[in-house]
Amino acid sequence: MTAYPNVVVVVMDTARARETVGERHDFLPALDRLATEGTEYTGTIASAPWTLPSHASLFTGTYPSKHGAHADHKHLDERLPTLAEAFQESGYETVAVSNNTWISEEFGFARGFDTLYKTWQYVQTDTDLGEIARTKQGIEMMRALAARLTEGNPAVNVANAVYGQFFRKRTDDGAKRTNEWVREWLTERECDDPFFCFVNYLEPHLEYRPPKAVAERFLPDGVTYEEAMDVPQDAWGYIAGDVDLTDREFDILRALYRAELAYLDRRIGELRKHLEAAGEFENTVFVVTGDHGENIGDHGLMDHQYCLYDSLLHVPLVVHGPGFETGQVDDLVQLTDLAPTLLDAADIDAPELRDASQGRSFHPEVETAPREYAIAEYMAPQPSMEALRERVGTLTDDVERFDRSLRAIRTDNEKLIRGSDGTREFYELGEGPEEAADLATERSERVDALEAELDRWLDTFDHADTSGAVSMTDETEARLEDLGYLQ
Repeated sequence: MTAYPNVVVVVMDTARARETVGERHDFLPALDRLATEGTEYTGTIASAPWTLPSHASLFTGTYPSKHGAHADHKHLDERLPTLAEAFQESGYETVAVSNNTWISEEFGFARGFDTLYKTWQYVQTDTDLGEIARTKQGIEMMRALAARLTEGNPAVNVANAVYGQFFRKRTDDGAKRTNEWVREWLTERECDDPFFCFVNYLEPHLEYRPPKAVAERFLPDGVTYEEAMDVPQDAWGYIAGDVDLTDREFDILRALYRAELAYLDRRIGELRKHLEAAGEFENTVFVVTGDHGENIGDHGLMDHQYCLYDSLLHVPLVVHGPGFETGQVDDLVQLTDLAPTLLDAADIDAPELRDASQGRSFHPEVETAPREYAIAEYMAPQPSMEALRERVGTLTDDVERFDRSLRAIRTDNEKLIRGSDGTREFYELGEGPEEAADLATERSERVDALEAELDRWLDTFDHADTSGAVSMTDETEARLEDLGYLQ
């Protein structure tokens, strides 16, 4: 048993609150058990609606306009200290397992980690030929591989290409391999230092391809697994109006999404068992959250771009372990608050990170007033209109309107969304997350007050001076396209 607690942060990529907060014991038993035995924060809001800026906020405790990692600058630069660096400098062993390409060295997320393991590679290397394996077949694939074998280690390259072609995504999006790696690491580690372990699981992300046995528990009556797998999952085609989806097909997609969450819940329970078997769980602050949510036909959208509705911003957050009591907290909390909270949980000073952070600790032993509001930012559209045009052709005016940045300020029961195009949307948040009735005209005085509060907040810090494209390898760009990110 270590003097300081271990810290494990698990991100369920693309997990929205609608399915993961509240009545979920029937299909998410591992998460429900953690929430019952620990603290669940039901009012948790992400600072951005997609992976790169949201993770950057989680790691630095800052918002996108300060950390500068967003669609116009796809890199977490070294200006700000990270949570992993703070733990590393305090004597923790720091490891990360990533299933999402954004969370890699290439985009600035390796800082502070002794080990960053990427499950999309069979053998860890800077050269990845998985793109060839995914996009070419037969003789064409063999010729392409032969032409690229001299890059790096040929044997490693072939192993990764074969893995991408024949094994990757056959059973899951990396959760099984993640847990196998963590189990082996826990078994073999010899030092007595506490550890900080970060895990990004990708299962709920498009495309939804859960194991058949799990999916069949959730599919609507009369729908076979084979029929479900035939439902189009082309988010950008749907947004552009090139792909039509019926209500029944959206019911099927929502069922597949729930099945992905259920499968991932099983893997989270397995991860807990590995920590228990290693004798580490009782002295571990175990965090499960989501980096953003998902639109599955919500607001006429798919995937997690182009808006700041709660379908993308409201995420689960459960914290279990030393210092956290049993119960439920309904106050507004943001993912930016995790960094100072976990520093408090481990009794780490990290003055540089604390000074830079815009988050506020919600650790039970810290007296912090509840948030009056939460902030979210969407600094630039991803994909850009240019990238979307290359994918689907001419865009309608209804799609071109997404060529804007957005900011939102949200209280417990109200939200203002302001666009760089001058648009303002105002919603009274009720029991459901629909945000269907825009009351900006009827509630203009309240809109003005919230807008003034948003502007005051923007004036409280220096904004990042970052813009322009960040280079990435062809393999990385192809892998991101596999995930639906058009570059």
